[in-house]
Amino acid sequence: SRAAEVITPYSAHEFAVEGESVTLSCSYTGSVRGVHWYRQYSGSPPQFLILDYYGKVTDADPPVAGISIHHRKDNSSVDLKISSAAVTDSAVYFCALEPHSDRKSSACCTKSV
Repeated sequence: SRAAEVITPYSAHEFAVEGESVTLSCSYTGSVRGVHWYRQYSGSPPQFLILDYYGKVTDADPPVAGISIHHRKDNSSVDLKISSAAVTDSAVYFCALEPHSDRKSSACCTKSV
């Protein structure tokens, strides 16, 4: 039988200084085809940010400025980098596996600026 696929944030909270870069990270187990990142503001539904699927990166439409994804298969982790943190980046960020459902997604990194 196939190993369970689990994704877990490295840290529950990240803090950044406005204008500096910040990296949010998740680690996973199992065979993973792709990893999604989402952002959720209080009172709003999650917003798709970016996807790495077999090394092919797909941005939101329109793309979210200043973000990038780094899928590090050598240590089964994936990073979301925000190049220049702003107050508007303060939100709950989610990493999720492809394919994913609610039970495979993991709340990651409430980021405050």
